[in-house]
Amino acid sequence: MSIDIARLATWTGRTEEAQDIVTPRLVQSFTATFGRHLAAHGSGEAPLALHWCLAPPISDIDACGPDGHAAKGEFLPPVPLPRRMWAGGRIETLAPLREGDHVIRRSRIGDIAYKEGRSGPLCFVAVHHDYVTERGVALRERHDIVYREAAQPGASPTGASSPASDGEPADLVWEVEGSPLLLFRYSALTFNGHRIHYDAPYATGIEGYAGLVVHGPIQATLIANIIATLTDGAPIRLDYRGLSPLIAGDVFRVKAKRLADGSVKGWTEGVDGRVRMEGFHRPAD
Repeated sequence: MSIDIARLATWTGRTEEAQDIVTPRLVQSFTATFGRHLAAHGSGEAPLALHWCLAPPISDIDACGPDGHAAKGEFLPPVPLPRRMWAGGRIETLAPLREGDHVIRRSRIGDIAYKEGRSGPLCFVAVHHDYVTERGVALRERHDIVYREAAQPGASPTGASSPASDGEPADLVWEVEGSPLLLFRYSALTFNGHRIHYDAPYATGIEGYAGLVVHGPIQATLIANIIATLTDGAPIRLDYRGLSPLIAGDVFRVKAKRLADGSVKGWTEGVDGRVRMEGFHRPAD
């Protein structure tokens, strides 16, 4: 497939603003979805990583693509590769969001890059967000999106297997039930129509996964919260990346451990002990 990277690069620097309110209902729904797997937070404060539920893109149902995503070519560049995946990113918390906050999300398209991977062409798009309340910037984020070719019969959807943790010791471990109900609730909270999270025949038959796929931001939410629990609520500066799909249906583990340099590593493991997503929190100097 031919990709006109020069044309896609013209999207670099495009901006967009969206607004939302941190409602008590949203906080209650988010808390009920993640249950005990959230870091402690102050009275009136929103749980960590609730920002991914704010101001989701809302497209008319007739404007969605066959995968359930909104059509490309408006704010996001029209990458001519069919599969859009959450690759990773960075979040930096500056101040907590609070119930009742009116939040403005200011977004900008950053780097757009193309490369040939082992499984075919890949296009990476970095999107930068500032979440702003009347008190100032509460959170900064870089969201990394990767676009890939359609799955080929018998091929791994990511083109590579994830590394084994080899029983790496952790200071804190959470066990989370990766149920379809968890995926359904999070899709509803984020207005995420991607069919790999709720349509099993599509996920297995069209995109080649072994089952329903746990959302990337679910894993990043859990990693951020287990790290915040281990660090007693210190501001989070988390770089994270997805390594391999986490398939729903089994209990998976979220782990965190302190490292010698003062940083904290967090990761998710499937039932096979392989790492699905990992992140590193590096405290401010």
